[in-house]
Amino acid sequence: MKILFVNKFLYPNGGSETYIFKLGDYLKTQGHEVEYFGMEHEGRCVGNRVGAYTSDMDFHTTSKWAKLTYPLKTVYSKEARRKIRLVLDDFQPDVVHLNNFNYQLTPSVILEVRKWEKKAKHPVRIVYTAHDYQLVCPNHMLRNPGANQNCEKCLGGHSFACTRGKCIHGSAAKSLIGTLEAKYWRMRKTYRQIDSVICCSRFMKTKLDTHPHLRGKTVALHNFADEVTSAEVQKQDYVLYFGRFSEEKGIRTLLRVAKELPDVKFVFAGGGPLEEQVREVPNVAFVGFRRGEELAKLIREARFSVYPSEWYENCPFSVMESQMHGTPVIGADIGGIPELIDTGAAPTGLLFESGNAEALKQAILTLWNDRALNDRMSENCRTPRFDTVEQYTAKLMELYAGKPRRGAEESLY
Repeated sequence: MKILFVNKFLYPNGGSETYIFKLGDYLKTQGHEVEYFGMEHEGRCVGNRVGAYTSDMDFHTTSKWAKLTYPLKTVYSKEARRKIRLVLDDFQPDVVHLNNFNYQLTPSVILEVRKWEKKAKHPVRIVYTAHDYQLVCPNHMLRNPGANQNCEKCLGGHSFACTRGKCIHGSAAKSLIGTLEAKYWRMRKTYRQIDSVICCSRFMKTKLDTHPHLRGKTVALHNFADEVTSAEVQKQDYVLYFGRFSEEKGIRTLLRVAKELPDVKFVFAGGGPLEEQVREVPNVAFVGFRRGEELAKLIREARFSVYPSEWYENCPFSVMESQMHGTPVIGADIGGIPELIDTGAAPTGLLFESGNAEALKQAILTLWNDRALNDRMSENCRTPRFDTVEQYTAKLMELYAGKPRRGAEESLY
C-alpha cells in the first residue's frame, strides 16, 4: 500500500510530527511505501521523491510585506494544490493521511486529492488524524485564552464567536481570518470528502461529532506509545509534575496546593510562562527541562505524578508515560484524561475535579499518606494498557482499507 502523510511541518516540532514519523517508519518495515507532503524548511527530515513542498510560512518572523499576503493564503492555497498534485502524479497513493494542515497548507489539498482521484481513476482513501479541535474551533483549543476559560461557543458552526472573543492571539483581525476560514470550508462542505476521522479520545470524538460533515466518520483511537522496559526502582519521596508551566495546565492551582502542603516535596520539570511562580514555592524543586533517560528516571522514582490540567486535553502523553514507568497519576477529570487513568478494580491513579484546589489537595494527601495504596497502584501501572505502534497500526489498517467498525459510538480500543 502507498501512504502519503500530509502535515504542515516535516521536521520535529511537536506531537503530530512524532506521530507521523514513527508511524511512517513502522509502516515501511511492514512493506508499505510512505512519502510526506508539507512545507519546506531547513530542518525538514522527511519528504517525497519529486521534492515538492510549499513555501515556509512563519507567522512570527516573516517580513511585514510577506505577512500582507497571509490572510488569503491561510484560507486557500493555490501553491499547496499545485505542489501536492506533483506528488500525487508521481507517487499515486492509495491513502492520503492528513494531520495538521489548516492555515499553512489549507483544506484546499483535499480538493486536489479528489480532483486527481477522478482524473487518474485511482481510488484514494482520505484519513484524518485530529490532533486538536481545529475543525470545530478556529483557535483549535476550545478555549478563550484571553479569558482563561474553556469555550464551546463555536460548536455547531457558530465560529463568529471566535472573532467576538478575539480567541486567536488576542487579535480581532486574526480571529476574523480564522472565522472566515472555518465558514468558507464549511460552506464548501469540503470535510465531507474525508473518509475517516481518527480522534485520540472519546471526548474529542463527541466534540468533532457536532460538525455535520464529520459526524458518522469519526472513530476514537488513543495514540500509541513506545514500549518501556519495566525496571524495579526504589521510589523516592516526591510528587512530580512534568510539562508546560502555563495557565491552562492548572499550574496555579497546583502551586496553591503545594504551598498548603509544606511537608510534601514537589519536583517540577519543564518550563513556561509561570516558571517564576514555580521557583518561588519553598517545597517545589525546579529542575528545568529533562529529556530521555534523565526524564525517565525522574518519572520512575516519583511516588506519583500530577496532571492538573484545566483545558480540554486530548490524549496527553505525559499521563500515559508516567504509568508506563510504573508511576501512578493524579489527573484532572477533564477532556480525555479520565480515559487514560484506571480508577476501577486495578487502579493506576486518582481523578479530581479540574480546577478544584481542595479536591486536588485531598487526592495528593490520599496517596502521600497511604504508601500501600501508592505501591499497589504502581504495580498496576506495570500491566501494559496502551497500544504499541504495532497494535495501533493493525487498527489503522482497517481504516486504510475502508473497513471501519460500525456504530455511532464505535471506538477502536
